[in-house]
Amino acid sequence: MMLNSTSSTLSYFTLGAYMHVGSLRYFCFMITALLYIVIVIANTSLIVLICMNRSLHEPMYLFLCSLFVNELYGSTGFFPFLLVQILSDVHTVSAPICFLQIFCLYTYAHVQFCTLAIMSYDRYLAICCPLQYNTRMTFNKAVIFIIMVWLYSFVKFLITLSLTIRLTLCGNIINSLYCHNYLVVKLACSDINVNNIYGLVGIVVTILVPLLPILFSYMKILNVCFSGSKQTRQKAVSTCMPHLVSLLNFSFGCCFEILQSRFDMTGVPSMLRIILSLYFLIIQPLLNPIMYGLQMSKIRKTYKHLFCNKMLSGHRSSMLT
Repeated sequence: MMLNSTSSTLSYFTLGAYMHVGSLRYFCFMITALLYIVIVIANTSLIVLICMNRSLHEPMYLFLCSLFVNELYGSTGFFPFLLVQILSDVHTVSAPICFLQIFCLYTYAHVQFCTLAIMSYDRYLAICCPLQYNTRMTFNKAVIFIIMVWLYSFVKFLITLSLTIRLTLCGNIINSLYCHNYLVVKLACSDINVNNIYGLVGIVVTILVPLLPILFSYMKILNVCFSGSKQTRQKAVSTCMPHLVSLLNFSFGCCFEILQSRFDMTGVPSMLRIILSLYFLIIQPLLNPIMYGLQMSKIRKTYKHLFCNKMLSGHRSSMLT
């Protein structure tokens, strides 16, 4: 359906990537709902754990807390929307909701990448400058870093969204499972030069600014590993492994989504395209709390301590009764 109107008056978009699954929709709904519940419980429990225990009030765990909050934010901007679309026969979304989802998902991805970049610098200080760590990465500095990341991401994508909303659109079909800014811009029949220039500069800045501290940090860490003792290498590996896995996993998902939205991927099976387009929105918030919870000894010990205390208090109360 072609529409000759501005995006500000456009009432809805149609999502064209949904497949007809018939009675399997209820199975897909249950699986998706289960994933969302697991993500919410896992991330929320770690946020509460970090906030409630003073022993975890350190910069590294503060960055993790920001990461988990961001994953709840991104999942909430995606999963309820997906659940509604799975059960719907007509895959449409109102224009305001579509633009709100664009803002949520884009800021989620940017905050995630920037937080991972700051965490790489934090790991560099902990491994390469252990004696200066407490002075170079204080709790207050960590708070400032987190506030700057969130504010910068929100301002950046408010500008992106304002440039998209002003466009005149000549169509309303988005070939995706969720609202995507680039695909909305492609529907425009007005001048999009400003959008293209800002978008190109934005992609370069979004990738380059976080990438520089990541490359710097890991080059320094690798140098310490090669020149240090076996114990130093083991400590560096155990400290960096969760972060490195998280970084590579998120980068893979984002790279495929960028390639899929900008290039012809008709040669790839449609089901595989759907799975990979959802990868960074599902796997990342599911993987991170599980991986950090299992790999970081301080979090494991805190969990065990709380669990054992609850077990002991429950046993004592049952003995008294």
